Amino acid sequence: MKKLVLVLFVLGLTSPIFAQNPIELSEVFITAKNYKYLSSVDNSEAPVSVKTLEREAAVFNAKEHSDLYVDNFNTYNVSFYIPDGKIVALYDGDGNIIKTIERFKNVQLPEDVQNSIRKRFPQWEVVKDVYEVKYTETKGAKKLYKVKLKNGNETIRVKIDEYGNYM
Repeated sequence: MKKLVLVLFVLGLTSPIFAQNPIELSEVFITAKNYKYLSSVDNSEAPVSVKTLEREAAVFNAKEHSDLYVDNFNTYNVSFYIPDGKIVALYDGDGNIIKTIERFKNVQLPEDVQNSIRKRFPQWEVVKDVYEVKYTETKGAKKLYKVKLKNGNETIRVKIDEYGNYM
């Protein structure tokens, strides 16, 4: 009986080792192409769904999708969707991200934003929020939170940047 338990324990520890998927080299090169985008929109407190969709936009190979090509501007216009939000990205002819517009609903607010709301509106609760990111190749990313607060029968809407500064 002890041997059976020991064998099952060892198998349980070693099976995840064989379940790892290798990284394809092509993904690394595409990510390196859009490193400015990824480093600009990086938010350590962002939910996994937001990070995943941003990475998907960064590794997307627009050249493989000729139906997305806009000949007048030599660009590719691509939309990425998840239930919580979307990203609309504009790529140049080489596959580099020129600009994005991102919008995600009801994400976990960063700690700076939460603290700022608690300090200025202590009796209010967050009912709804929208996280918006506007990225351009020249200006970087601008992140904004639109928050709906409620206190009894009263509701207000506020705009806050990623550092907790009100707009």
